[in-house]
Amino acid sequence: MSSSQPVVDPGPEPDTTAGGPVNTAGARSRPPSPDSPESSPDHRYLLDNAWVEAGERFTWLAELFDGVTRGHFDRLGVRAGWRCWEVGAGGPSIPEALATAVGPTGYVLATDINPAWLDPHGGYEVLRHDIVGDPPPQPGTFDLVHARLVLVHVPDRARALATMVAALRPGGWLLVEDADTELQPLACLDEVGPAQRRANRLRRAVRELMTRRGADLRYGRTLPRALRAAGLVDVTAAGCFPVGGVACDRLETATVRMVRAELLAAGLANDVEIDAHLTAVHAGELDLTLAPLISAWGRRPG
Repeated sequence: MSSSQPVVDPGPEPDTTAGGPVNTAGARSRPPSPDSPESSPDHRYLLDNAWVEAGERFTWLAELFDGVTRGHFDRLGVRAGWRCWEVGAGGPSIPEALATAVGPTGYVLATDINPAWLDPHGGYEVLRHDIVGDPPPQPGTFDLVHARLVLVHVPDRARALATMVAALRPGGWLLVEDADTELQPLACLDEVGPAQRRANRLRRAVRELMTRRGADLRYGRTLPRALRAAGLVDVTAAGCFPVGGVACDRLETATVRMVRAELLAAGLANDVEIDAHLTAVHAGELDLTLAPLISAWGRRPG
């Protein structure tokens, strides 16, 4: 979807509590029919917002990384009166945090190609927007543009960056945060037994699916260079990744459930090993980790 029209209220907001979201008109609980056009691997995002598990992923990604992101907002001086654009927002946590930071005198725009998980009454504006296919909304007006775990999945990343830069006012900041799965590809750093080895095999299988869909698993490390190439100055970067804990476990479970059908169809895993892995995760037997999140920021000259 590439429309930039305001989103109408879709009805009750999906439940993203620990019990998992309900299935709404904007979320599906099973894969599309292989006979439908949307099943083409050339046109579908592997971790599509349309899946009911997407809400669970947003909840646990927020638990893992929102503190990091808010720390960068503080570093960049986000404050009352700022105009901010959250690109590919996914869930509501970061738009809500920005709305709180900028207050009633500021403005927050949250966009996504599928904004079903955003709250049109959450104190920020919601627009359906394709960061590659659509022009920047309100170009030259934003104090901050932010995207997290978005560009790694976008085929034309340079065009997406150019769109975000064009939305900045002179002196405005772009903050991009993305994973580098090649930098740290393991699910379990301490591969001490069969459960850990199985977890790492499945992580490799998921990485293979992402590569087939056009994801750049080395993209995070390129961010400083990419921001400079886009014309930004004062470019700086940092990285982090969590190891162990409930949030990592819950994120892993939601992700594996989301891509299970794809893993099976591609012959990259079987039901027995997927079930065994999910059982091990549920039992707390694994110290799971994620790829490093690389955060890079730069300022538009002027």
